[in-house]
Amino acid sequence: MPFNDLFAGYGISGSGMSAERLRMEVIANNLANANSTRSANGGPFRRQDVVFSEVLGGAARVGGVPDLRGVRAVEIVEDTSDLNRVYMPGHPDADREGFVLMPNVQLPIEMVNLLTAARAYEANLRAAQTFRTMNEQALSLIRG
Repeated sequence: MPFNDLFAGYGISGSGMSAERLRMEVIANNLANANSTRSANGGPFRRQDVVFSEVLGGAARVGGVPDLRGVRAVEIVEDTSDLNRVYMPGHPDADREGFVLMPNVQLPIEMVNLLTAARAYEANLRAAQTFRTMNEQALSLIRG
């Protein structure tokens, strides 16, 4: 095993923590705009989600197994599902019939997504801590 591979676990866990942090920020933005009927695009706010992709090393390992190097956030996409129509005749953005187009953010779904992102972040942190402990033990064995 090359010396550079000894610290690959840190990079993998770090990339996972970075990607999940971005995911939590996007979810927090969704929650903050759950009632925003006007956005920079002119219409109601649309829920956003993060798309992840794996990061591969330059060469495949023995047996054709890919050389995994972590994960990265590729893009932030808008959810194209239907917007909610709510009857609110006194609202400034109501149409002639009294309906307002509201964001397609569903609070229970966002809270579950936030919980899973936090748990994934914690799992990556725990893996990095375990990797550090293993390296410390290996170094103590080498020192004798």
